[in-house]
Amino acid sequence: MVNASRASRRNVDNPTAGAGVQEPATPERPDIATPLIAWFRQQARDLPWRRPGFPAWGTLVSEIMLQQTQVARVIPRLEAWLTRWPTPRDLADSPPSEAVRAWDRLGYPRRALALHAAATAIATDHGNVVPRDVDALLALPGIGDYTARAVAVFAYGDRHPVVDVNVRRVLARAVLGQGEPGPAKAKQDLPLMESVLPVDRDDAAATNAAVMELGALVCVSRSPACDACPIADRCAWRAAGYPEHDGPRAPRQAKFAGSDRQVRGLIMAELRSSDVPVTRSEIEPVWPDADQRDRALASLLRDGLAVGDDASGYQLPGV
Repeated sequence: MVNASRASRRNVDNPTAGAGVQEPATPERPDIATPLIAWFRQQARDLPWRRPGFPAWGTLVSEIMLQQTQVARVIPRLEAWLTRWPTPRDLADSPPSEAVRAWDRLGYPRRALALHAAATAIATDHGNVVPRDVDALLALPGIGDYTARAVAVFAYGDRHPVVDVNVRRVLARAVLGQGEPGPAKAKQDLPLMESVLPVDRDDAAATNAAVMELGALVCVSRSPACDACPIADRCAWRAAGYPEHDGPRAPRQAKFAGSDRQVRGLIMAELRSSDVPVTRSEIEPVWPDADQRDRALASLLRDGLAVGDDASGYQLPGV
């Protein structure tokens, strides 16, 4: 997600960094940035990471928390996290187990360990300041291409294309005339987003933010609200009569109920709630299928989210 205040702020320290040239609008590819920016500046949700003065560290934390997690669930956890750990060094000075406990039920708790590792690297190698350079961000543990670009754009105002699943869907429809995006391909997705970005860095950041917001609120996967879309008159999919998508589709996430993810979460809840090692006999009641339970526990050990064995018991890492 995005920091709209920073997205609309020009970087006066380095006004040419990340500059590029937008492909000119044509009848085949009309300008979608201008109406999207106007819509976003009027309709953008009021979210913590969009407010003036929100720190780059907060942007990094929010972006990691928001991966595959709903905004409403992230906001209270983010605010509690930043109150407890207002800088990377504050988190790095705490054991990894505390990061996992504080992550609570946001899901995919490996993100908590990755964030702790990134905070340690920032405190150690970057003077406790989140770097702005994309390559430096990518060098941090657990930081991928999306998060690195999102921090550079939304925390620091640099000009880069930022692509998530919502952006890919909007671009597939509005620009390519396809009902759904295919599997993610950075070598295609990033240049496509780059092609719609204005040259001005403020406008480019606002466009990144606006496309994400449109995909989250209007151009949703099922039942898009085309009548409320600010670029409906410029949408290639609409102009083509909303053809059915007949190409490869992006993989869909497996159902949570009954999955190994659910069992992992139940075991993690046991570990988070205990200050002492948890025995296997205490873990057994969380799930009736012994094979699935053992598989989930083994995966937690492999991912570094749990440590221990049957003799000593199991606990969070770094307790």
